Amino acid sequence: MKVGWLEVVIGTVFITLVLSLILTRGRSWLDASFWKIPAIISTLVMSSTLVILTFDSLSKVATGKGRVPDPTVINKEIGYVYVEEKKRMEPVIGTKDVGLFGKVWSKEEAESLLKKGKLVIQSRNCMDCHTLLGNGAYYAPDLTKAWLDPRWEGMIKMVTNAPNKEEAMKTWLMNPETYPTSTRKMPNLRLTEEEAKALVAYLKWMSAINTNGFPANFPEVKVAN
Repeated sequence: MKVGWLEVVIGTVFITLVLSLILTRGRSWLDASFWKIPAIISTLVMSSTLVILTFDSLSKVATGKGRVPDPTVINKEIGYVYVEEKKRMEPVIGTKDVGLFGKVWSKEEAESLLKKGKLVIQSRNCMDCHTLLGNGAYYAPDLTKAWLDPRWEGMIKMVTNAPNKEEAMKTWLMNPETYPTSTRKMPNLRLTEEEAKALVAYLKWMSAINTNGFPANFPEVKVAN
């Protein structure tokens, strides 16, 4: 049985009411203890519910569980499709290893690469202009699904003369001023090739996170394998 927010609210209120009625039985509503007991019970029940929900949320957002994919997802093809029954977009992960930058990364290698990519974002203050998962500034595009942006395969791949999407992204990130894509130009962040590769890997991993259809109005991307 799937438990949603409505079931949690109803269950919490029900438990609070039942315990309050049992423990205040025989007491006059004019008695101060009549109101003190439900106050204590509601505090304890709500606190317990909050603790349970916190641990449940942590289990669902841990890497490799629930909505957040394992680091080795960077070896897979990643798509983004509309799910009719849920009325939202969701990531789709391919079954075959297609690799990234010409190799299939082990779990340890992928973890190290993603950590480096995250450090690149932090060290260059990318969120001063961009957003990730909706957090950050709104001067430049949200990067949550940046890997799936069709412009990499089209315009950027063509102008950089790159053999594939990841190489196009790497080349562009290292030389954004050479390949302007809009009136708001990205500054050259002086990324090394390894830093650019790590950043591309991080963006690919980020695109595989199930974000309940965020950002909205993003184009569908099919998975071939």
